[in-house]
Amino acid sequence: MNNPFEVIAARLSSIENLILDLKHKPQTAEPAEYSESRDKPFTVPGLAELLDLSIPTIYTKHSKGELPGGCKRGKRLYFQRDVILNWLKEGRQKSNAELEKEAESFLASKK
Repeated sequence: MNNPFEVIAARLSSIENLILDLKHKPQTAEPAEYSESRDKPFTVPGLAELLDLSIPTIYTKHSKGELPGGCKRGKRLYFQRDVILNWLKEGRQKSNAELEKEAESFLASKK
């Protein structure tokens, strides 16, 4: 499995299976540690590991607006866990060019 697309597909599949398992799991009281880790944001190294990217690549993608859910606190950059997981599940984020085109058409329709 050296094809990067196969690696990404395998990771997305495992995330999708996890989400499906959680949806179908009966709702019970969660241990405090679990709910805290679920709300805990991704750090840059954690997100780099999840996406199998280098840390500088994460910073570059964030600065270009290619990663959703980024939040800077002091010198640290964090990413909202649920936003990242949903973004991975959806499989694709619109490019800056696509967003600009949508914004232009929206503004044109308002005139």
